[in-house]
Amino acid sequence: MKQEQETALEEVTEVAPGVLRAQLPINLPGLGHVNCYILEDERGIAVVDPGLPGDDSWTALKRRLQSVGYKPEDIHTTIITHSHFDHFGGAERIKEVSDADILTHEYFRNAFNNRELLESEDSSDLDQNSEEEQEKVIDRIFSERLPWGSKRTRPPQEEIERFRKMGRFNSSWFKTPTPTIEVSDSETIQLARRDWVAVHTPGHTNDHLCLWDPEYGVMFSGDHVLPTITPHIGGISPESDPLAKFFESLEKMAKYEGVTIALPAHGHPFKDLGARALEIIEHHQERLETIRKTAQNLHGGSVTEFMKVLFSERAWGDMAESETYAHLEHLNELGELARTNKDGIALYSAHL
Repeated sequence: MKQEQETALEEVTEVAPGVLRAQLPINLPGLGHVNCYILEDERGIAVVDPGLPGDDSWTALKRRLQSVGYKPEDIHTTIITHSHFDHFGGAERIKEVSDADILTHEYFRNAFNNRELLESEDSSDLDQNSEEEQEKVIDRIFSERLPWGSKRTRPPQEEIERFRKMGRFNSSWFKTPTPTIEVSDSETIQLARRDWVAVHTPGHTNDHLCLWDPEYGVMFSGDHVLPTITPHIGGISPESDPLAKFFESLEKMAKYEGVTIALPAHGHPFKDLGARALEIIEHHQERLETIRKTAQNLHGGSVTEFMKVLFSERAWGDMAESETYAHLEHLNELGELARTNKDGIALYSAHL
């Protein structure tokens, strides 16, 4: 089992001066927990990535805080590394009880297509008690084509029913918090009685934010650099070439000197941030090379066809297609592949 898949433990541990690690439960593909970091100072505490929306995560957060002598009302700032709901989910609830600031990168609200989070234009008006109305929203979501022309994969009916019971087809479940503090790259903020530097690291999302503590050599790496898995790089992005941005951001990480510990959003804290960043670049370069070789024989291949070469069958699906699309578009931007469209389907060929 990969570290990032491990079930959340209740124990809260100190991982750096003034920084505690609490694990909150999640159940997402390849992930069993999210690390919520607690930063102590004279004002109370700040938290980084307060987990999913919903009662289970909120109850776990309260229990973790209580175990180290705090409560949600003590939180003065919530830091969100990026706009995925397993990271921002608890922010609005914290704000309701403590009026905490919400700190994000300045691109935060523009980082994703709301429909990717199972919202729709009129889901806020959805009658939660009407299965017929919910079914219409679900049908509309999964009838839309993805940017490369594939149809969305409809989840199994039992998964849809689980989402219904949890209220996840209501837009409020995925409500994106409104930042009260927006930071840009290299901006300095005060946390845990010292200065931290904002590090913009687009790739996994366009708004991804890391935080660097030059005094103690601590880097909050979010989902940008994880210890044993590579973050998803999706082709659905405001960037024309998100993979190129990801490479630039990883190279940026590799240049930091004096890093004593990296604190990821999933998995355990680790030490060699630069080496891990370079490993992730190498992993994606290997995938690009696989595509180059495949394109020599697959003339006019679809994203789905290339995806089946890059990924094992158990991983096939929308996320694997999205990542494949990002790699194909990167090679298209470099001029190594040509893209054509046939009946709404994107096709890629090597230049002859």
